[in-house]
Amino acid sequence: MPSFDIVSKIDGQTLDNAINNAKKEILNRYDFNDSKSTVELDKKTNELTIVTENDMRLKAIEDSIISRMMKQGLDPKALDFGEEQAASGNMIRKGIKIKEGLDKEAAKKVVKKIKDSGLKVQASIMDDQVRVTAKKIDDLQAVISLCRTEDFGQPLQYINMRS
Repeated sequence: MPSFDIVSKIDGQTLDNAINNAKKEILNRYDFNDSKSTVELDKKTNELTIVTENDMRLKAIEDSIISRMMKQGLDPKALDFGEEQAASGNMIRKGIKIKEGLDKEAAKKVVKKIKDSGLKVQASIMDDQVRVTAKKIDDLQAVISLCRTEDFGQPLQYINMRS
Protein backbone atom coordinates (compact mmCIF):
# COMPACT_ATOMS: atom_id res chain seq x y z
CA MET A 1 0.00 0.00 0.00
CA PRO A 2 1.28 3.50 -0.80
CA SER A 3 2.35 5.52 2.23
CA PHE A 4 4.37 8.51 3.37
CA ASP A 5 5.44 10.12 6.64
CA ILE A 6 4.71 13.61 7.94
CA VAL A 7 7.61 14.87 10.03
CA SER A 8 8.96 18.13 11.41
CA LYS A 9 12.73 18.28 11.01
CA ILE A 10 15.20 21.04 10.38
CA ASP A 11 18.49 20.58 8.56
CA GLY A 12 21.28 21.15 11.09
CA GLN A 13 23.87 22.35 8.59
CA THR A 14 21.49 24.84 6.98
CA LEU A 15 20.48 26.13 10.42
CA ASP A 16 24.15 26.49 11.37
CA ASN A 17 24.79 28.47 8.18
CA ALA A 18 21.82 30.76 8.89
CA ILE A 19 23.02 31.41 12.46
CA ASN A 20 26.59 32.11 11.30
CA ASN A 21 25.31 34.54 8.65
CA ALA A 22 23.20 36.29 11.30
CA LYS A 23 26.27 36.58 13.57
CA LYS A 24 28.29 38.16 10.74
CA GLU A 25 25.46 40.58 9.99
CA ILE A 26 25.24 41.59 13.66
CA LEU A 27 29.01 42.15 13.94
CA ASN A 28 28.97 44.46 10.91
CA ARG A 29 26.01 46.59 11.98
CA TYR A 30 26.66 50.12 13.22
CA ASP A 31 24.11 49.93 16.07
CA PHE A 32 25.99 46.90 17.46
CA ASN A 33 29.32 48.76 17.56
CA ASP A 34 31.06 48.09 20.96
CA SER A 35 28.38 45.56 21.84
CA LYS A 36 29.03 42.45 23.93
CA SER A 37 26.23 40.53 22.21
CA THR A 38 26.70 36.80 21.60
CA VAL A 39 24.68 34.18 19.75
CA GLU A 40 25.45 30.53 20.55
CA LEU A 41 23.98 27.43 18.91
CA ASP A 42 24.20 24.22 20.98
CA LYS A 43 23.80 21.43 18.43
CA LYS A 44 23.43 18.68 21.06
CA THR A 45 20.43 20.21 22.83
CA ASN A 46 19.14 22.10 19.74
CA GLU A 47 19.06 25.36 21.65
CA LEU A 48 20.07 28.87 20.68
CA THR A 49 21.24 31.31 23.37
CA ILE A 50 21.32 35.06 22.86
CA VAL A 51 23.08 37.35 25.36
CA THR A 52 22.95 41.12 24.82
CA GLU A 53 22.64 44.46 26.60
CA ASN A 54 19.04 45.60 26.02
CA ASP A 55 15.65 44.71 24.52
CA MET A 56 16.23 46.69 21.32
CA ARG A 57 19.36 44.71 20.47
CA LEU A 58 17.67 41.45 21.45
CA LYS A 59 14.80 42.17 19.06
CA ALA A 60 17.24 43.11 16.28
CA ILE A 61 19.17 39.85 16.77
CA GLU A 62 15.94 37.80 16.69
CA ASP A 63 14.84 39.56 13.50
CA SER A 64 18.22 38.93 11.91
CA ILE A 65 18.09 35.21 12.77
CA ILE A 66 14.54 34.87 11.42
CA SER A 67 15.38 36.68 8.17
CA ARG A 68 18.52 34.58 7.64
CA MET A 69 16.54 31.38 8.26
CA MET A 70 13.96 32.41 5.68
CA LYS A 71 16.70 33.21 3.14
CA GLN A 72 18.17 29.72 3.73
CA GLY A 73 14.72 28.15 3.14
CA LEU A 74 14.06 27.24 6.79
CA ASP A 75 10.72 27.87 8.46
CA PRO A 76 10.97 30.18 11.51
CA LYS A 77 8.02 28.33 13.08
CA ALA A 78 10.64 25.79 14.16
CA LEU A 79 11.87 28.31 16.76
CA ASP A 80 10.31 28.27 20.21
CA PHE A 81 11.15 31.60 21.86
CA GLY A 82 11.60 31.32 25.61
CA GLU A 83 11.48 33.94 28.33
CA GLU A 84 14.05 36.68 28.78
CA GLN A 85 16.28 36.28 31.83
CA ALA A 86 18.64 38.68 33.55
CA ALA A 87 22.25 37.63 33.07
CA SER A 88 25.31 39.03 34.85
CA GLY A 89 25.43 42.82 35.10
CA ASN A 90 23.01 44.62 32.78
CA MET A 91 22.91 41.78 30.24
CA ILE A 92 19.79 39.92 29.04
CA ARG A 93 19.80 36.22 28.13
CA LYS A 94 17.16 34.52 26.01
CA GLY A 95 16.98 30.83 25.16
CA ILE A 96 15.38 29.71 21.89
CA LYS A 97 14.57 26.03 21.46
CA ILE A 98 14.58 24.49 18.00
CA LYS A 99 11.61 22.16 17.55
CA GLU A 100 12.51 18.72 16.19
CA GLY A 101 9.84 16.13 15.54
CA LEU A 102 6.10 16.49 15.82
CA ASP A 103 4.96 16.88 19.41
CA LYS A 104 1.89 14.91 20.51
CA GLU A 105 -0.40 17.94 20.31
CA ALA A 106 0.53 18.80 16.71
CA ALA A 107 0.41 15.13 15.66
CA LYS A 108 -3.13 14.82 17.04
CA LYS A 109 -4.17 17.96 15.12
CA VAL A 110 -2.71 16.54 11.89
CA VAL A 111 -4.48 13.18 12.33
CA LYS A 112 -7.79 14.89 13.22
CA LYS A 113 -7.58 17.15 10.15
CA ILE A 114 -6.89 14.15 7.90
CA LYS A 115 -9.74 12.10 9.37
CA ASP A 116 -12.18 15.02 9.15
CA SER A 117 -11.33 15.52 5.47
CA GLY A 118 -13.24 12.38 4.45
CA LEU A 119 -10.40 11.06 2.29
CA LYS A 120 -9.95 7.29 2.18
CA VAL A 121 -6.65 7.22 4.04
CA GLN A 122 -5.39 5.90 7.36
CA ALA A 123 -3.26 8.15 9.56
CA SER A 124 -1.39 6.88 12.61
CA ILE A 125 0.99 8.52 15.06
CA MET A 126 4.40 6.84 15.29
CA ASP A 127 6.70 8.45 17.90
CA ASP A 128 7.39 11.95 16.52
CA GLN A 129 5.88 11.46 13.05
CA VAL A 130 2.56 10.63 11.38
CA ARG A 131 2.34 7.80 8.85
CA VAL A 132 -0.39 8.07 6.21
CA THR A 133 -1.39 5.07 4.07
CA ALA A 134 -3.95 4.75 1.28
CA LYS A 135 -4.86 2.55 -1.67
CA LYS A 136 -4.19 5.31 -4.21
CA ILE A 137 -1.29 7.73 -4.50
CA ASP A 138 -3.76 10.44 -5.54
CA ASP A 139 -5.32 10.27 -2.05
CA LEU A 140 -1.89 10.72 -0.48
CA GLN A 141 -1.23 13.76 -2.66
CA ALA A 142 -4.59 15.18 -1.58
CA VAL A 143 -3.52 14.75 2.06
CA ILE A 144 -0.27 16.61 1.39
CA SER A 145 -2.10 19.53 -0.23
CA LEU A 146 -4.62 19.52 2.65
CA CYS A 147 -1.83 19.70 5.24
CA ARG A 148 -0.07 22.51 3.36
CA THR A 149 -3.16 24.73 3.64
CA GLU A 150 -3.41 24.29 7.43
CA ASP A 151 -1.13 25.83 10.09
CA PHE A 152 -0.17 23.32 12.77
CA GLY A 153 2.35 25.56 14.57
CA GLN A 154 5.30 23.61 13.20
CA PRO A 155 6.87 23.28 9.77
CA LEU A 156 5.93 19.97 8.14
CA GLN A 157 7.89 17.86 5.68
CA TYR A 158 6.59 14.90 3.72
CA ILE A 159 9.10 12.08 3.36
CA ASN A 160 9.36 8.36 2.47
CA MET A 161 6.70 8.34 -0.25
CA ARG A 162 6.29 4.70 -1.20
CA SER A 163 4.03 3.15 -3.78
